[in-house]
Amino acid sequence: MIKLLKNMQKREWLMALVCAVLVVGQIYFDLTLPDYMTELTTLIKTEGSRTSDIAVVGAKMLGCTLCSAVLAVVCGYLSARIAAGFSFTLRGKLFGHVIDSDCAQMQDFSIPSLITRTTNDITQIQMIVAMGLQMVVKAPIMAVWAIIKILGKSWTLSGVTAAFVVAICTVILLIMSSCLPRFRLVQKLTDRINRVARENLTGINVVHAFNAEDYQNEKFDVPSKEMFRTQMKNQKLFALVQPTMSLGMNGLALAIYWVGAALVSRIPAADFGARLTMFGDVIVFSTYATYIVMSFMMLVMIFMLFPQAQVSAERINDVLAAQNTLQPGTKKETAEHGCVEFSNVSFRYPGAAQDALQNISFSVKQGQTFAIIGATGCGKTTLVNLIPRLYDATGGQVLIDGVDVKDYAPGALYDKLGFITQKATLFSGTVKSNVFFGESAAPQDDATLQSALRVSQAEEFVEKQPEKEEHPVAQLGKNLSGGQKQRISIARALARKPEILVFDDSFSALDYKTDAALRTALSRELPQTTKIIVAQRISTIRHADSILVLDRGQAVGLGTHEELMERCPIYREIASSQLSAAELAQEEGKRYACKTV
Repeated sequence: MIKLLKNMQKREWLMALVCAVLVVGQIYFDLTLPDYMTELTTLIKTEGSRTSDIAVVGAKMLGCTLCSAVLAVVCGYLSARIAAGFSFTLRGKLFGHVIDSDCAQMQDFSIPSLITRTTNDITQIQMIVAMGLQMVVKAPIMAVWAIIKILGKSWTLSGVTAAFVVAICTVILLIMSSCLPRFRLVQKLTDRINRVARENLTGINVVHAFNAEDYQNEKFDVPSKEMFRTQMKNQKLFALVQPTMSLGMNGLALAIYWVGAALVSRIPAADFGARLTMFGDVIVFSTYATYIVMSFMMLVMIFMLFPQAQVSAERINDVLAAQNTLQPGTKKETAEHGCVEFSNVSFRYPGAAQDALQNISFSVKQGQTFAIIGATGCGKTTLVNLIPRLYDATGGQVLIDGVDVKDYAPGALYDKLGFITQKATLFSGTVKSNVFFGESAAPQDDATLQSALRVSQAEEFVEKQPEKEEHPVAQLGKNLSGGQKQRISIARALARKPEILVFDDSFSALDYKTDAALRTALSRELPQTTKIIVAQRISTIRHADSILVLDRGQAVGLGTHEELMERCPIYREIASSQLSAAELAQEEGKRYACKTV
C-alpha cells in the first residue's frame, strides 16, 4: 500500500497535510467539551451560581461543537478530493502502462483481470484513502489525547477502560485475521466471473446456435456460487463486529458508573465537595472513555477495509512493476526504404518447450510482394509479428532497411509499417476516425482518406451510407460485416502511407472478387510499397514475387509459384487442395513446356 502511495501527486500530499491539521483542530474542540461539561456540572450543583455563568459555558460548548462540525465538513471535502485525484492518477498510470506493454509482458495478466484491477481494485484504494485520511490521523491522536486526559483522574477507572479496550480489540483482530485470506479469494473469483461473463457476451451467438444456455449458466454459477459462499462467511464474521462494539461501549459505560458509584459511596456524606468532584470526574471519565472506544471503532473500520485495499494494492503494483521486455532503440533515419530481411531468425514463446520458428532467412526488396503460406499453426502469424516488434526474436536478426528492429525508436519503426491483423479491430466512432486512427507522419486530409478507401475497396459500401465517411462505427465494429471491417482496417493501414504493408491473413474475410480487385489496386497505386502477405489461398499469393512456405516453424520452400510447384511437395499439396483440375493441368503443362525448352 505504501509503495502505491508514492504515485500520489505533490498537490495531493499538501492537501493531505492540511487535512491532518484540520483533524487535529477537530479533536481539540471535541476533547475540550468534557472540560466545559465538568465546569457546567459544578456550576449547576453550586449554590449561588448565576444563570449568565452557565450560559457562557453553554455558549463555549456550542462554539466548540460548531467549530468541530465546520472542520469535519472541510476535512471530508478535502479527503474526498484527494482520494478522487489519486484514483484518477492511478487509473491513468495503470491504463498507460498496459497500453505501453508488449505482448509477452501481458501474458501474465488476463484481460478480465486487468479490467478488474483498473476498476474494482482502484475503487477499493479510493475508499481506503478517503476514509483513512481522516480516521488514520484522528483515531490514534484522539485515543492518546483522551487517555492523557483521564490518567490522572482515577487509576481504577483507567484500568476498567483499558480492560474493555483490550477485550474489544482482541475480538476484532481475530475476526480480521480470519477474513484476510478470503479477501484475496474474492478478488480472484471476481477475475474468474469477469472472464466467464466476457466469453459468454462475446460469443453469445455461438451460445444460442449450439443451445448451450444452460451449460454456460452452470459454468457461470461455479465461480458465482463460490464467491457467494466466501462473502457470506466474511459477512457472518463482520456481523459480530457491531454487536461487539455496542456491547463493549455499553458495558464500559455501565462499569464506569458502577465503579464510580462505589468510589463516591466511600467518600463521607459530609464531604459534599469531594463527592461532587468525584461525581464530575465520573461523568467526564465516561465521556472520555467513549471517545477512546470511538477511536478504536474508527481503527476497526480501517482494519476492515485495509485488508481488501491491501490485496487491491498488491494487484495494481504487480501490473505497474511488470517490466517491458522490449527496450526501445534510438534509430530514426535510414538510407534505405521498404527493405525487409530475416537473418537466421528463431523465436520461442516464453515458457515454451521448443521454438515456434527455426532459422528463418529471406529478404524482400522495396516494392516487392512477398507471400507466406503454410498449414494452420505453422508460425505464419508469429513470423510477421516480429516485424513490428510485438515480440522480439530469440535468435538471429529482423532487419528493416538494414537496421535491426530492436534499434529503432518505436515511432520511427511504426511510421514505416502498415500492419493489418488477422482479425479486424475497429473502435467506436466513425469510418473516418477509424481510418485516421492513431498518430502518423502522413497528412490526415480528404485526399488521403478517399485514396485509402478506394484502394482498400471500402469506397463502394461507404459511399452508399447516408453519412458517407461519417458513418458511425459501433464498438468493435459490430454494425459492420466481417468484410467491411477488414476493408476499413486495410484503409487504416494505407492512410499511414507506409513503406511496408504487412497483411496477416487479412484477405480471408474478403470474397474472391474483392480479393483480386484489392491486389490489383495495391500493385497499381502502390508500386514502391513493399507488401508482405500471409494467406491461406493460393489464388491470393500465386503472383507474388517470392513465396515462403512454412511447416512446423521451418522454411521448407522459397521461390515463385512456378518454382514451388516444381520442387516443393508441401506447396504443391496445398495448391492441389485448392486449384481446380483444369488449373492444375495448366500448371503441369507449363512445367512440361519449360523442361522441353
